[in-house]
This record gives sequence, structure tokens and C-alpha cells, in this order.
Amino acid sequence: MAYLWYKVLHIVFFASWFAGLFYLPRIYVNLAHQTPGSESYTLLLGMAKRLLRFMTIIAVVNLIFGILLISVIGLKHGWLHFKLLLVFFVFVYHYSCYVIYKRFAAHSNQKDHVFYRWYNEIPVLLMLAIVYLVIFKPF
Repeated sequence: MAYLWYKVLHIVFFASWFAGLFYLPRIYVNLAHQTPGSESYTLLLGMAKRLLRFMTIIAVVNLIFGILLISVIGLKHGWLHFKLLLVFFVFVYHYSCYVIYKRFAAHSNQKDHVFYRWYNEIPVLLMLAIVYLVIFKPF
């Protein structure tokens, strides 16, 4: 029974984390349109900071439930190894969101809104691959 609760909570926190990973770069798109130091820039920067903090907490909780799931099913599944590699890349992407936030906060962003529109597609691909592996367990 604990396994099913771990699974439910892992899915809920996974979806919540990815909601943040989808939205934060959209804030960056809007930030890239603003003049650093303007009122709207400051407002968007505050939104990004709060979302990043919240996403990080959710990511850690999601990781805890993922570890609990692994403690039940073990690491004997090939698909799980590949999923964990993709999860590592999701954490790298999350960290890159933090780095980008710091650049905006320091008024040193060099990228335009088009870059952030494309950057926003990365978590979609990662999520698709992760969900595929979990559902189909191809190996």
C-alpha cells in the first residue's frame, strides 16, 4: 500500500515540478522584452525568484518519493536506469534556470526572447521521454 502512495505522490510532485519548469522560461521570455530596472522587469524578476524557490522545494520532495519508489522496486530494470539519466538532465535544466535567473537579477542577460522560447521546449522533450519509459518500460 505504501508503494501506491509513493507512486501517487511522485506523480503529483512530478507534474507540479514540470509545471514550474514550463512556466519559468515563459517569465524569462517576458523579462527579455523588458528594460532592466523597469517596474515590470522588477515584478517579473520577483515572480521568477518565487517560482524558482517553490519549484526547487517541489523537485526535492519529488526526488524523495522517487527514491522511496526505487527502494521498493529496486534498480534491476533497464528502463529505470535510462529514466534516472533523464531525471539527471532535468535537474541540470532546473539548475540552468537558476543560472539564468541570476543573470537577469544581475542585469547581465545576453539572450533574446526567441532563445527563451526555444529553451522552454527542452522540458517538454524530457517529460515525453520520461513518461514513455515509465509507461512502456521498453527494456
